[in-house]
Amino acid sequence: MSTVSGPSGPVIRDPGQWATLSGCKKVLVVVHTLVYGQRLQDVFELLRSDLRIHVMFTIAPHAFNPGVRRFLEALDAQVLPWAKAVATEFDLVLAAGSQGMEQLRGPLVRVPHGAGHMKLSRPGDGPQRAVGGLGRNYLMWGDRVVPCAYALAHRDDLALLSRSCPEALPIAEVVGDASYDRIARSLGRRDEYRRALGLRDGEKLVLVCSTWGLGSSFNRLEALLPRLLTELAPEDGYRKALLLHPNVWAGHGGWQVRAWLTENGLGAVPLIGPETDWRPLVIASDFVIGDHGSVTLYATMCDVPIVMARFVEQDVNPHSPAAVLATVAPALSPTHPLSRQLAYAEGRYEPQAYRDISTRISSEPGRFNQNMRGLLYRFLGLGEPAHEPSTRRLPLPEPLPTAAVRGGDTW
Repeated sequence: MSTVSGPSGPVIRDPGQWATLSGCKKVLVVVHTLVYGQRLQDVFELLRSDLRIHVMFTIAPHAFNPGVRRFLEALDAQVLPWAKAVATEFDLVLAAGSQGMEQLRGPLVRVPHGAGHMKLSRPGDGPQRAVGGLGRNYLMWGDRVVPCAYALAHRDDLALLSRSCPEALPIAEVVGDASYDRIARSLGRRDEYRRALGLRDGEKLVLVCSTWGLGSSFNRLEALLPRLLTELAPEDGYRKALLLHPNVWAGHGGWQVRAWLTENGLGAVPLIGPETDWRPLVIASDFVIGDHGSVTLYATMCDVPIVMARFVEQDVNPHSPAAVLATVAPALSPTHPLSRQLAYAEGRYEPQAYRDISTRISSEPGRFNQNMRGLLYRFLGLGEPAHEPSTRRLPLPEPLPTAAVRGGDTW
């Protein structure tokens, strides 16, 4: 145990003792990867001003957890070593992943770490490929369901869960989607976001986004990147930005990602760092070139034409909104100029078809904070604070670079 001097004497910094002495409920936020941490932030922020609750964090074992410590340092969070976390009893545990969760002590509330339950589990993860996050290998340890509650975004997820892990149906609760609500709340700020990014009147922002894995756009970026650099020229009014899934950064390392994308003799597309909040960029975009990742799906909310650079059907849940989007959005052609393809996508864009897809992200639009806070306080055994939880608008982004810097400066 360590102490520091305070106005009334030593202040105990040991998290277990501090929570016991102050009478606080102890909440542990388990961060496996940067994506999971970003997803959980809209959850643990619901507890931030309650003096009855002490929130602590831990980094769980995971192949993609590089970057998590920087995320927690930016929060100035109190981080427990994993060994300490598994040896401590908590009043509530929050997680967006499954690895190691059977070791923790306390009621576990799970949230999905992406939109739409789009991806299938990897081949070899079980006798059949389950929907990612909804299979028995994600939710059970032996014959025991590990979470005490699974907070789902859409009522359609219940039907998927009934097929893939019916044992978990009693603990499932549909609460909505935080990113859906925050994007919807912020759509009216599009012009502000564009000004903050440094976009001038008439400039068209092309956001290229990629999930991770063999079926991602990033895995075929050597074909797309030269075209972005040579066919969409700034003098023609195009601004470009490249958004990669944080697992790409964690899996390869930032140096390698920058080296691959800048040492090509052609300059670089501005590369957005993994800690950046991507949601204002999607709202500000004029075109999105994407794949079967969550960012592409959220773009259906933003009245922006989408072009699918890659869609690996065998890796996608056929009942997901991503599967529908792949039939609505035009597919990128390797032989036609990009500018013409973007113009084609804009001309064929049907806003209602995209909005219909976006309604499948959340069946509780605008109610995530209310529903999720009620769920958390029920498990904590506390009365909720006497005010409505507000949905905050997304913050203004940092400016896009005006020119790429050889050597890999990252926004």
